[in-house]
Amino acid sequence: MPSSDFRPSLLLAGLVAASTVFTAGTASAESYQGLLKKGYVVGNMGQGKSGSLGWVLTGPGGKQFCKAKVSLAIVDKKTLVSILGSGRMVKVDRATFEAGIGGPNPSLPKLSDLKAGRVGPQHVGACTPLRA
Repeated sequence: MPSSDFRPSLLLAGLVAASTVFTAGTASAESYQGLLKKGYVVGNMGQGKSGSLGWVLTGPGGKQFCKAKVSLAIVDKKTLVSILGSGRMVKVDRATFEAGIGGPNPSLPKLSDLKAGRVGPQHVGACTPLRA
């Protein structure tokens, strides 16, 4: 068999193998709303292995960690917290912040709700399976 006949089939095999690998890698991530519909229960807010904040969802298919997608939360009438990517929370004066943006922001979640796992889908990022 001449070597020129072998190259197209080798190229085709390589493309099939690469597409299989990339498809399998992205199939493990699921949406927060999809997991809730499957019967998953949201736990309290905590830190993942990377240090980022999020929630562990437990359900029939095991456990998933969903990263927090929120940067500010209300603590009380006078205080907000800025939530950094590292999971650290920095206190912010609420009156100063609201004066800077032109008024109160009704879309900010309460920190107590986030910590208790009462979180809306707009504040949740990607969900990935937890390894045992």
